[in-house]
Amino acid sequence: MAFTVSMVPVARAYRARADKVVAPLGLSAAIAWPLVLIGRHPEGIRPGSLSMELGIEGPSLVRSLNQLVDAGLVLRQEDNVDKRAKILFLTEAGAQISVRIENLLNALRDTLFAGIPQADIEICLRTFSLLEQRLGINGLSTLDSDDAGTKD
Repeated sequence: MAFTVSMVPVARAYRARADKVVAPLGLSAAIAWPLVLIGRHPEGIRPGSLSMELGIEGPSLVRSLNQLVDAGLVLRQEDNVDKRAKILFLTEAGAQISVRIENLLNALRDTLFAGIPQADIEICLRTFSLLEQRLGINGLSTLDSDDAGTKD
């Protein structure tokens, strides 16, 4: 139970620290995080997928995307497969800022993970991956609804 109880405060604290680290660039979290995640998808990403990665509803993302497009940091292009859909890409200026943000986040991660053995990090990542699968974070849950809550 201690493991699951600690996940939310750790995630919140990390997000708050990361927001503080990128603040000197003059970017709000609502702008910085979409920029970073779009940058991690050089092949482009649909707004719906981006909102899922950010953990927010699509309508909440629209304002930030409009600001990023208006600032010349993000392009919205038609999807070649589905003309109704849009794909998001970074502009050159957006890519430059994304790299700066990623460098700041890498430095933060280096500080936070200093002294933690790589094997421990890998165990944690495997555990999170299994939890994501079982909870259906990236698709269908591997837990049958009849089994939910039957194991501690």
